[in-house]
Amino acid sequence: MKKLIDKLYDSNNLSSDELLLLLNNMDEESKKYLHMKANETRLHIYNDKVYMRGLIEFTNYCKNNCRYCGIRRDNKNASRYRLSKEEILDCCKEGYRLGYRTYVLQGGEDAYYTDDKIVDIVSSIKASFEDVAVTLSIGEKSYESYKKYFDAGADRYLLRHETNSRELYDSLHPDMSYDNRIKCLHDLKDIGYQIGAGFMIGLPNQTNEDFVQDLTFLKKLQPHMVGIGPFIPQSDTPLADEKAGTVEKTCILLSLIRLLLPEVLLPATTALGSINNKGREQGLKAGANVVMPNLSPTSVRDKYALYDGKICTGDEAAQCRNCIENRIKMAGYEVDMSRGDHISLQNK
Repeated sequence: MKKLIDKLYDSNNLSSDELLLLLNNMDEESKKYLHMKANETRLHIYNDKVYMRGLIEFTNYCKNNCRYCGIRRDNKNASRYRLSKEEILDCCKEGYRLGYRTYVLQGGEDAYYTDDKIVDIVSSIKASFEDVAVTLSIGEKSYESYKKYFDAGADRYLLRHETNSRELYDSLHPDMSYDNRIKCLHDLKDIGYQIGAGFMIGLPNQTNEDFVQDLTFLKKLQPHMVGIGPFIPQSDTPLADEKAGTVEKTCILLSLIRLLLPEVLLPATTALGSINNKGREQGLKAGANVVMPNLSPTSVRDKYALYDGKICTGDEAAQCRNCIENRIKMAGYEVDMSRGDHISLQNK
């Protein structure tokens, strides 16, 4: 296994068979070595910086019915909310005061927010804070819609592909199209966004073969960001009684992604911290270099319940920043509050 990890470290590539061999034979010694080589790679490219993004979860309405998601359309127990443009700008103002220079606007696929509304929100943020980056994470749209947001000033777009196994994708996403999901990612890249893809770990019936498909897809797509995290059941969904994913498997895949895509921006997600108190720190040591503390109003945080047990729902924005900053430093890394662009764009 050590030889395969060295090959991956040196060449940033392995065949599908080699990746599967690694995943199927990962013992404790191999894991430690893999994480060490992934950490070496991130230190070589990004030093010890961990980029902070301010997350604003602005709507939990969604037209989709994904079987794992707590804000799915058919969840009648969800307490729905929408933030106004003014409320979103207030979150940005507080974030700016705290030093954030990237805002991630995330929400369900909510038709209330028309293209005109999104354009107005994005352009207002950019007019108010000229030195910030705006990331959108609002699902599948047309090429024309994505272009409007980009022209309004949106810099980045996060759209997890969820899984690159068509059969698994179809089983989890009723009334959705795997082909359209992939098309959206290519549209976003063509327009000029810094794009983010990603997948969940520990879904029912997910296999190492599925993970290999995800990894080879990401290698081909070459996204600027990859967001992965453990599947965590939500009590009002069809998958409520399923077993959660693990920190261990998530960290293995974080390390593999870091070695396959050395320059990628790679978050240690809130979901990691939600299933293990030290989950985000473990993610950073496995090669992650981004964290996304929550800037949403505390009055709505627990309503954006994608999964059960989400942390930091009661913390004010300043508490969130101080808490995660201390954790990052304790793990041996330095907080970076800049825009935190992909390394290929930092000198432009």
